[in-house]
Amino acid sequence: MPANNLFKQWLAEPTPRWGSWLMSAAPSTAESLGYAGFDFLVVDMEHVPVETPEVIHILRALAATPAQPVVRLVWNDPVIVKKALDIGAQTLMFPFVESAQEAELAVRATRYPPAGTRGVAAVHRASHYGNDSTYLASANDHIATIIQIESLAGIANLEEIAAVDGVDALFIGPGDLAASLGYIGQIVSPVVQDALKALVVRSHNAGKPCGCVAPTPQMALQFKEYGFNFVAISSDLGFMLRQAKESLDVVRAPSINAHGE
Repeated sequence: MPANNLFKQWLAEPTPRWGSWLMSAAPSTAESLGYAGFDFLVVDMEHVPVETPEVIHILRALAATPAQPVVRLVWNDPVIVKKALDIGAQTLMFPFVESAQEAELAVRATRYPPAGTRGVAAVHRASHYGNDSTYLASANDHIATIIQIESLAGIANLEEIAAVDGVDALFIGPGDLAASLGYIGQIVSPVVQDALKALVVRSHNAGKPCGCVAPTPQMALQFKEYGFNFVAISSDLGFMLRQAKESLDVVRAPSINAHGE
């Protein structure tokens, strides 16, 4: 693991960053996408049946690639945060945060005392198993905390959440946002798209970079136009299924002879 958090450095830069989602829980798949050219890849613990031991293998696979890992936690729980940090995660995404108090809980869980409540261990992967003598003193500076806004309460409290010291970026979850607005499964709805536009503006006005995830490259470019700073495009399973279906459509299509009949 590098001492500095490259993803955190990117958040201060104007260049948009492109990523994808890891849903297969397979280290080899993560590694292959890591070499594909993505800036970041999101290791999803919320909607994927992966626990700490599996996440370690995925982080190890990504470590040899240029892609920066972002670990989306299953929940805003200090014990889960502690384990994720100890295995080497540096950028954490907290799902379904709805208030400044919940954002403060998230940030404090990522910091060693006196700035936070993270428990101290002498030997773990993040400190190179105790061989990095600078880790305890510098770890707080290299953690990136991304707060996910995806509910009506979170939308209402966005500015207060963004103002919490230690929140590095916001992330708008379009799927849950659509559901909260009464358009479940319809992120292409103009109502949802207008909400995304408004939220990224509010995030920037609050002084925070903002991310999102898009199902297609075309929508990802649309999100870039809205002003999102980092955008994930589909997922490993999404890419695989799309290519599989396209290939099957080709081989199962009715044969056309040389006369076009």
